[in-house]
Amino acid sequence: MFSIRLKQLTPYVPGEQPQDRRYIKLNTNENPYPPSPRMQTFLAAADMDLLRRYPDPRFTDLCSAIAKREGVRPDQVFAGNGSDEVLSFAFFAFFDGRNGPLLFPEHTYSFYPVYCDFYGIPFQRVPLKPDFTIDLKDYARIESSSGVIYPNPNAPTGILTPRPDIRGFLSSYATDRVVIIDEAYIEFGGESAVMLTAEFPNLLVVKTLSKTWALAGMRLGFAVGQPDLIQALYTVKDSFNSYPVNALTQKLGVLAMEDEVYYQETTQKIIRTRDSFARQLVRLGWKVMPSSANFLFAGKPGVSGKAVYDELKSRGILVRFFNVDGLTDFVRITIGTDRQMQRLTAELESMKP
Repeated sequence: MFSIRLKQLTPYVPGEQPQDRRYIKLNTNENPYPPSPRMQTFLAAADMDLLRRYPDPRFTDLCSAIAKREGVRPDQVFAGNGSDEVLSFAFFAFFDGRNGPLLFPEHTYSFYPVYCDFYGIPFQRVPLKPDFTIDLKDYARIESSSGVIYPNPNAPTGILTPRPDIRGFLSSYATDRVVIIDEAYIEFGGESAVMLTAEFPNLLVVKTLSKTWALAGMRLGFAVGQPDLIQALYTVKDSFNSYPVNALTQKLGVLAMEDEVYYQETTQKIIRTRDSFARQLVRLGWKVMPSSANFLFAGKPGVSGKAVYDELKSRGILVRFFNVDGLTDFVRITIGTDRQMQRLTAELESMKP
């Protein structure tokens, strides 16, 4: 009854969304602040005729708004139902194993191997350094590869690769292989690589509106690259579903791109809270990875990450535990509001050593 392909898949497992009680949810990297107030105003007066008609299949207004915000041309932008869909299209368009495996970090976004299995793409995990950093020189030394993808900052560590290091790697890597930088968290403390797409035609930068723009429930992401890469994504989209981003989402995406002042304010709030909470964890004896994301990757020496996760869940606080070799001493903690992080700090102080 079922295909061989289906039987070979191991699906991605998202952060849990339990319904048994009210939790402080610090496990899925959601923004603790609401999206731009402009959206509520728009939705209250939205023309329902918008829902009757098919949406613009080329996202004209949305791509123009994204392009203006990112400092590129509209023909350098592609949009999809969340960055996960954009990444899926990119895997299909650019990676097939002809020149070797796709390279990505040993510890990274766990959807990457799922895409590889789905599309039959061979891959190779590149070890992180002992301090959990990515050294792009390790990727350049691998003789055969069909491309490279990694998040910047990386997940689940939150550690940033500086833009000069990215430029150096791109200068040495094969120009006929696509490099994808997944910038889901870049606004929380890093420099985007979008400007490098003008210099390196094989670079594709992918972003999401789920984190910085507080629109995880809306599902909207985009890619920036040279027009031939963008056109390849449209070819995949139009071979799968010619109308993937709905009309309402396109309108709300434009509003998000236009309200830069509001999002700068909320992003800075999260950064201040993150840095303050990191200091509290260090005070309590925790090991904390340097984060440029809206989360911290941290562990208490002598206590397993699973034990921390279980204890906090029993106290009504959800964090993320990865049961993966090399990560089991840590939990990933999304940065919430100041009040939420104060509550978490109090709970951690009261936990047994």
